[in-house]
Amino acid sequence: MTRPVLPSSARRAGAVIAWVLGGILLLMLAAACWLGVRGLLAYQHLEAARSQVATIRDGLDDPAAVTERLGDLQADTAAAHDLTSDPVWKASESLPWVGPQLAAVSTVAAAVDDLAATSLQPLADAAGGLSLDALRPVDGRFDLETIAALHPAAAEGAAGIARAEASVSSIDSTALVAPLRSAVDDMSRMLGDTAPAADALARATALLPAMLGAESPRDYLVLVQNNAEWRSLGGIVGAMVVLHADDGRLTLTATGSTADFTRFDDAVVPMDAETLALFGERPARYIQNATQIPDFTVSAPIAREMWAREFGTSVDGVLTIDPVTLSYLLTATGPVNLPTGDVLTADNAVDLLLNEVYLRYARPADQDAFFAAASAAVFTALVDGESDPTTLIGALARAGGERRLLIWNAHEDEQALLDGTTLQGRLPVTDATTTRFGVYVNDGTGSKMDYYTELTAGVGWCTGPDSDSLAELTVTLRNNAPADAASLPAYITGAENYGVPRGSARTVAYIYLPQGAELVASGVGDDADFAGFGGGMHAGRLVQMWTSELAPGEQSTATFVVRTPRTPALGTELSPTINAAETGAVASSCESAQ
Repeated sequence: MTRPVLPSSARRAGAVIAWVLGGILLLMLAAACWLGVRGLLAYQHLEAARSQVATIRDGLDDPAAVTERLGDLQADTAAAHDLTSDPVWKASESLPWVGPQLAAVSTVAAAVDDLAATSLQPLADAAGGLSLDALRPVDGRFDLETIAALHPAAAEGAAGIARAEASVSSIDSTALVAPLRSAVDDMSRMLGDTAPAADALARATALLPAMLGAESPRDYLVLVQNNAEWRSLGGIVGAMVVLHADDGRLTLTATGSTADFTRFDDAVVPMDAETLALFGERPARYIQNATQIPDFTVSAPIAREMWAREFGTSVDGVLTIDPVTLSYLLTATGPVNLPTGDVLTADNAVDLLLNEVYLRYARPADQDAFFAAASAAVFTALVDGESDPTTLIGALARAGGERRLLIWNAHEDEQALLDGTTLQGRLPVTDATTTRFGVYVNDGTGSKMDYYTELTAGVGWCTGPDSDSLAELTVTLRNNAPADAASLPAYITGAENYGVPRGSARTVAYIYLPQGAELVASGVGDDADFAGFGGGMHAGRLVQMWTSELAPGEQSTATFVVRTPRTPALGTELSPTINAAETGAVASSCESAQ
């Protein structure tokens, strides 16, 4: 059979089409190779940059440490950005499936390159050659000029890290292949961890000069909370000291204790109806209860007013610490000698201040004197300039993160610099990323039995049918006192002054549910006699009150199931007791809510 002969024009057209198709295939192959090679090189540079970012993150408590890795970081991020910003790469970002992979790499590369090139360089320049030793107090004075000089660069660095974190966190990693998803999530977490530290550095360099008396002398009331007798913010107010700051020099000018205060006939500050319904007037009439309200922006002005009425002096701010904080500070100062002959160390501070002192001294006045002497000794060691600066900053950061170190400033512009930080000690806030509960405990025994009492809590999203928006909080209290605790000194057991048997621990817990959450179910273990929770509303949060009374060795667990919009994470804020711990996610089907 004879094959038909195509006209020459048709043959030429077919040849052209073939050549065009072949050219397109070659271009696609070349583009794929181009993208593959450049992508591999970019990934290698980004991995190197990730390592540099980790080092810088870990060194943010010492600005000079940034300079050590910045050059290598800039070289790696610039190379990665160049490799992922050419026209071929950008055009390919619109392709199905492969496009999101390429877009994720270029987004990360651009974000970290901008961070390295524009935001970290000013911080490195400002910190050049500076070590934290320059921030030691000399003859009791801090170098305020050095601290203030760091602020512009610290603020620019914090803003750049925040931009980079926002850019990387906006990537939808669910569309990425596993290795790239892991790398993107890792970088997002790393920037997320770094951002608060950079922000804290920026705020500190803005706030500290003013607080330390750069413009005018300042006075601050420091409350030392006693975790052996719980209050919502940590413990009963025990020893108090006043620090005077003038041009960077700190001096201790006054001390006090709860024995110096009498009951006030009326609340020293106005209290709103919700607060009164939950706590009554006690927090605003007794200095011992000033920290019962779990919001330091409310508790601090109460303590300030009480101090002014008793001693006639008005302070510029209020701070609170506890013996656990003192133990952290002692890691930086080293052991300190007390007038009693005791040596206070990071290892023995908590036990000595929260238990042994009550076994040794029967008179409250002697106990308070011991507390005051310990606080003064640690303060003296700090201002003498002998403490290790890096360890000291780590100790303060740890105490602040655990809500043991709280600050309230009477100057509104300076207080605003603390907004959004744990240092303010405000109620937990639920946002788009985390649903937060609050668990605040208060002693009901009139004793120091909370040295032996353990608080733990766990949160988890429910599983099972119709449970997408259900979350469960479990709170456990346990009395770890010895079996013969009834024989302990009366000041520790409470001597049955409030009707609690010696050795037992009564606790009043305030459980703050997330803002807008609906309570679905609640209960206490298998307690058939449980009469239910009291409570009310406070600042847009439903509050459940739970009272327990535990003999030595006993424990009790309360469970709360709420309906609330689902967020990626759950969390709790607990009163900073000696041993408070969040146990994390709880495995639960929330059967009580079905």
